[in-house]
Order: sequence, then C-alpha cells, then structure tokens
Amino acid sequence: MALSVSLQALRAFDAAARHGSFKRAAEELSLTPTAISHHISKLEDRLNVRLFQRLPRKVLLTETGLLLANATSEGFATIESALADIQQLNEVVQVSTTSSFAALVLLPAQGAFSARYPDISMQVSSGELTDNLPNSIPVRLGNIKDVPLEDRLSEEQYNLFGNKALGALQNSADRPVIYTTRWKNRALCAPPLDDWLAHNELNKEDFVIREFDQELFGIQQAVIENALVFCSEVLVRGMCSAGQLTPVGGRGIASSLCYYIPNKSRFRTHNAVKFIEWVQNLVGLKSNTNLLD
Repeated sequence: MALSVSLQALRAFDAAARHGSFKRAAEELSLTPTAISHHISKLEDRLNVRLFQRLPRKVLLTETGLLLANATSEGFATIESALADIQQLNEVVQVSTTSSFAALVLLPAQGAFSARYPDISMQVSSGELTDNLPNSIPVRLGNIKDVPLEDRLSEEQYNLFGNKALGALQNSADRPVIYTTRWKNRALCAPPLDDWLAHNELNKEDFVIREFDQELFGIQQAVIENALVFCSEVLVRGMCSAGQLTPVGGRGIASSLCYYIPNKSRFRTHNAVKFIEWVQNLVGLKSNTNLLD
C-alpha cells in the first residue's frame, strides 16, 4: 500500500536539505521557520525516521535524510524542468519582483528587451512578496551577507538625488527634505544615509528626514516636490539620464544590499538564461560610474 505524504512537507524538506537551514528554506518558500519545522516533523513522524540532526545554528541530514534528499531533488528538478519546457512553448518569461524594481527598472527597459529578443515576451508581476510558481523568476532585494555570490545580480550603491548642489546643502539656511526608506521587512539592512552624510560632512539634524516603506514612493515624491531622495543608483539611472534627477555630490556609497535571484542556477531554459543574462547586465551596467555618462 502506497505511503501517503504531503507534497508541501516534501517541498519543505527539499528546501531545508538544500540550504541546511530551516530559516533559509522558509525564505525560499515564503513560510515561517516554525512552519518548515512542523512540516518536517510531521514527515518524520509519518515515515517513522529521523531526517535531520538539529544543531544550534544549522541542521544536518541523517543517512536516511540524505537518501530522501537525493530522491526529492531529482524528482522536483524533473517536474520543474517539464513545467518550464511547457511554459517555454508560449515564449513567455514570467518575472516577479518588488514594485520599485518593476516600475523603475524592468518596465522602462521592456522595449529594449523586446528589441533584443523579439520572440520572447517578458511578463512582470510586482509586489513585496514574490510568488513561488516554478515558471516565475523572482528578483529580490536582500542583504549581501545572506546571499551567495552566484545568486547576486548587483551590490547596491546609494546616493542622494535631487536638483541641488552639495555646496548649497552645506550652506543651506533652512532644513531640506530628504526622502528615504524604512523597509517593511525589518531584517533588511537600512539604506546607508548616515554614512553618506558623514562622508560628505553633513549633519542629519540639518535635514527633515521622511520615510516610505518602498523606494518608489520616495523617488516619486522627491520629483513632485523638487526635494531630495536617498536611494539606490540602479533605480534612478533612467530618471538621471532623462534629467529628472541629478546625483548630489560625487560618487555614491556602498550599501549592504543586493538584488538577487534565489538559486539562480536552477533556471535552465533558454529563455530564462537569456533573461537572467540581460537583467544582470542591466543592473550591473555603469554601477561604479557617473549616472549621467
């Protein structure tokens, strides 16, 4: 008689086995670490075996766990490959990302993507929680220290943008408004505004600091009010080229943030590989040069 086990439990186990971490598995599947632990405990109870050794900062597969991990990895890879091949018949690349990255980077560049790959349609869905459909390529914002080098698309530089010169800020009699971001996800590192101000010999107390939970809103508000915004250089590259914003002062400052695609190497279809190469060049291009060049 076939043993009935939950597909969701197997996915939780597969993710935990690949990452060696319930926390990283939870991030991949948009669940909580507690939910991952619950699914795996239920699976262990159902199979009457121990699949992981629980250690303080990681989990290790037992011999039985390794046997199951090899099977689930091969099985899910086969299923995902078949689904991706079916999706490729429609010549569509589905991308899920944050509202800011979608509105300010991907959508303005859709024409360029279509010109380069006329037979591929890029379909973008946005939201602060990316979906986990096997056919969707998730582009996320994360902390550099938490993201493997091979999954990164960029390492974000931040700068202050507006239509004011640095000297005018240093000698300003009033308190200019700076828009910046306080993330909904408090695990994300904050934009390095304090470091930028210190580097440019400016005091935070001399400014009115206003925060949104998405960079897109701060950028839009700065343009409307002719105010200042401290944000990612990648996001405003197009607006700088169009003359809507100008970097204040010199070069930007490195942040602890990066855009990345989780487990990037798992996307193997021709269209996915083309998109990933294209977006890598898009966000990495001119990352250390003047945005107006």
